[in-house]
Amino acid sequence: MYDENKAHYLVVTGIIIKDGKYLITKRAPTEKAFPNQWTVPGGKLELKDYSSRPKDTSSHWYNIFENLLKREVEEETALKVKNIGYVTSLSYIRPDNIPTIIVSLFADYDDGDVKLCNSLTDYAWVSLEEAKNYDLIEGIYEELEILDKHLKGQKLEEWKKKL
Repeated sequence: MYDENKAHYLVVTGIIIKDGKYLITKRAPTEKAFPNQWTVPGGKLELKDYSSRPKDTSSHWYNIFENLLKREVEEETALKVKNIGYVTSLSYIRPDNIPTIIVSLFADYDDGDVKLCNSLTDYAWVSLEEAKNYDLIEGIYEELEILDKHLKGQKLEEWKKKL
């Protein structure tokens, strides 16, 4: 039986790394959530993301988040990515009251030139320091910090609120 209290959107976002910089994108003013703010590429899981391909075992599909990230990054920016890893996870209630779980990943740039979809209006490749100059969605900067430390050889940390 369907239980709306257990139904969530599942979203994957990706911090794309190229030449030591991170790709950030600006959301269009028409977006329901966080219009005109800067973020990283990503999007919602759809049933077709796995049901349209053969199962990896008799009952399961694997690499769902990784394949979703590849699809969303390509749809939103025309880039291909590789070497996908985990950063953190979070949840929030969207303005339309839909509970949403977000899995934040990172990936290396693989190929392509940035061509933005209609839901994005601008992009920039930024260092951690340069990211401070953009109106990022709350929490994104801390995700960049977590990844930056990890890429410099430190243990992957949990996201923590700045005091």
